[in-house]
Amino acid sequence: MDKKKTVNLDMKQYGMVLVLIAVFVIFAIMTGGKNLSPANINNLIMQNGYVVILAVGMLLCVLTGNVDLGVGSIVALCGATVGILLVDYKVNMWIAIAAALLIGLLCGMFSGFFISKLGVPPFIVTLATMLMGRGATYTMLQAQTKGPLPTNYTFIGAGFLPTIKIPFGDGTLDLVCIIVAAVASVLIVASELKNINTKKKYGFATNPVWQVAIKEVVILFIVWAFFYKLARYNGIPFVLVVMGFLVALYQFITSKTVAGRQIYALGGNRKAAQLSGINTDKVFFWVYTNMGILCAVAGIVLSARNAAATPKAGDQFEMDAIASCYIGGAAVAGGSGTIMGAVVGAFIMGILNNGMSLYGWSTDIQKIVKGAVLLGAVTVDLLSKRKKG
Repeated sequence: MDKKKTVNLDMKQYGMVLVLIAVFVIFAIMTGGKNLSPANINNLIMQNGYVVILAVGMLLCVLTGNVDLGVGSIVALCGATVGILLVDYKVNMWIAIAAALLIGLLCGMFSGFFISKLGVPPFIVTLATMLMGRGATYTMLQAQTKGPLPTNYTFIGAGFLPTIKIPFGDGTLDLVCIIVAAVASVLIVASELKNINTKKKYGFATNPVWQVAIKEVVILFIVWAFFYKLARYNGIPFVLVVMGFLVALYQFITSKTVAGRQIYALGGNRKAAQLSGINTDKVFFWVYTNMGILCAVAGIVLSARNAAATPKAGDQFEMDAIASCYIGGAAVAGGSGTIMGAVVGAFIMGILNNGMSLYGWSTDIQKIVKGAVLLGAVTVDLLSKRKKG
């Protein structure tokens, strides 16, 4: 009986990975394999870097039972700051980046103040920042595009790490990608073994060996296929390094720190969290301040990739970030969800966008499909909780 329960729990945990694979395979069939090309795999990373960055921050908001509707506008505002400083004032790149991060920080603190100190509902506060941020962006840019941006800056969003090319088949292969894939594989297996040993040490139930083996094989296959495709193209995009660092950092914060446990406690039951001594106002403040900083990072990455700052940058990014969290398994009521789930959700959204574009569907149809996927994910979450109740 216990084994059956363990299997079900594990399947739920990794269900989104299976959905991601299924969606990718479906579009591979529909597009005749166009989405399998090394160039398209690279485009998936480049096009979804900002979504992953925003989804990581949005998950913290979702864990509290709320969302941030202003992220798209703040992304545009921070990108506009960089564009104006680099193009009009010719300032040093690092000063422009620091200024964008400061703008993001201040915007996050602005939202955090109204939410935590004045008790204004997050929905209203972030709706206001969405309108004010977009208006400020148009005012600063005077409805014009600022560009082209310097090549040393565009490297952040469109550059690649140095490569070591070796002959392979009818082309070349980047040895750096292969080394990274090998290191990642070792870390994944070591992490799983450590997790199993920890469970055994404290007498917790462990998953069957066959289940662990299948899971590891699937994960390692995805890792090697992914890096092989990059190795056949231009190597590792710099934006992938940025994404990897942020995902690892926030995975650690949410799973290993007191601050992370406080967010889950707040989302699970705010009154109980307050009674246990958690300063919930402080948690709200830093969660939304953090979201502002990550908006700035996303704004920098986006403007670097586009080599320009545009007034419409970040349009509907908040929808992609929110959808990524819910598709990745975060609970609507808060208190449940993981960073890796949000990342998987972001890539499901990215694969949907990419696949539908390759297949030739219009943006109108794409919106209908994405809306249906989001509605389905939330509905499944609510229905599963009712059954448990």
